[in-house]
Amino acid sequence: MCSTENNAELLPTSSDPALILELKTRRPPSLVGRAGCETWSVDFSPDGAWFAWSMGHGIVWVVAWPLDSEDSQNGETDRGDKSFSCGHPVWGLAFGPRPKSAAVAQPAKTSSKGNNSLLLATGLENGVIKIWNVLTGDAVFDLHGHEGVVRDLVFPRNGTLTLISSSRDKTLRIWDLAHKGKKVQVLSGHKDWISCCCVSSDCSMIASVGRFDRMVCLWSLRSYTFIRNLTGGTRKTLYLLSSCDFSPDGALLATAAFSGSSWWIDLWDPYTAEKLATLVDYFEDYGQNQISAIQFSPNGLHLAIVTDDRALRIWEPGKKGMVMQTKADRDSNGLCCNYHPQGGVVATGTRDGHVRFWRAPRTVPSLCHLCRSILRHSVSTHQMEPLPLPKRILEYLTYRNIPERLRTCCSSEEEEWEG
Repeated sequence: MCSTENNAELLPTSSDPALILELKTRRPPSLVGRAGCETWSVDFSPDGAWFAWSMGHGIVWVVAWPLDSEDSQNGETDRGDKSFSCGHPVWGLAFGPRPKSAAVAQPAKTSSKGNNSLLLATGLENGVIKIWNVLTGDAVFDLHGHEGVVRDLVFPRNGTLTLISSSRDKTLRIWDLAHKGKKVQVLSGHKDWISCCCVSSDCSMIASVGRFDRMVCLWSLRSYTFIRNLTGGTRKTLYLLSSCDFSPDGALLATAAFSGSSWWIDLWDPYTAEKLATLVDYFEDYGQNQISAIQFSPNGLHLAIVTDDRALRIWEPGKKGMVMQTKADRDSNGLCCNYHPQGGVVATGTRDGHVRFWRAPRTVPSLCHLCRSILRHSVSTHQMEPLPLPKRILEYLTYRNIPERLRTCCSSEEEEWEG
């Protein structure tokens, strides 16, 4: 069911210089703080004209972007904002591809003219995936098959109506929405809950991470088969995997994990299965600082990081320390993050059902970075290595120039590793 009722309030704030706006959910006092109010997922549409977030208790709100506090205060009602009642808690959501006729982003108030087929997929706690038409507000159809929480959803970047879903039932499913999901491929191999999945930019590979089985699996999106499990040494301490993301050129895969005393991000070469680098952060309060989500910026220069102790960090892979980080806040309760397609803004969802929009660094990519991005989008590491290139250039093009081990800050504490 779709509604145009305004379910949230828009609050400009100056508590943190990087914080642009905050959306707070309006809900009855009896529901405040109760389980089920979490914002597990946020997403921007491919053209950047819409923003969707799971605001808790089975409700998804879709708003025209950019948001304007003046419009909210003036009671403007022609923005086209909608809320979708899904009937069950929403854990994952993703916008479908824009039709080719609307590939160029238009202003939010006019982007829907002459086009009524922007899809939104929502993954529910009962295993059902509901497909919505954002612009008409209609429920299009449901996808059935998962037997557990649908934790993550992603559309590949090639513009096809292919949807990849990951679930706590230990499987991934590949749905063909052009046939209303009647054609589906099931990928099995994980031994426990799947936390997250992502698709490479050339749409050849799917990566998935298992929260408890600690498996980082690569799958072929062309043959629907298992490729390999990434392993790079084992830790002596118990740890959990939480998130993963491919770089925009597809040459790097980042995975996030945490234990009782630290969190870390591993950078992998998905073609050779080699672990290239690790960023690690230690903390004093045991078990009080898990890492929840990571995502590369659209230009591939930065990686957004959501943890318990800070609402947002921005890291440039290969560099020590952070390019930007928000104020320390043990109550930030961050769960997810998503970059705007044009960069410059990162949205984060929180455990209390709110959304915050942060000003992200805008860095002009170097010519070297642009050349590497274009080249690596279509050339694998195996194709790069035989080329008669100077060693230093080859190392740069294959990301072997990144230091193997980095820390977020100086620390005398050592973590035990083996392998």
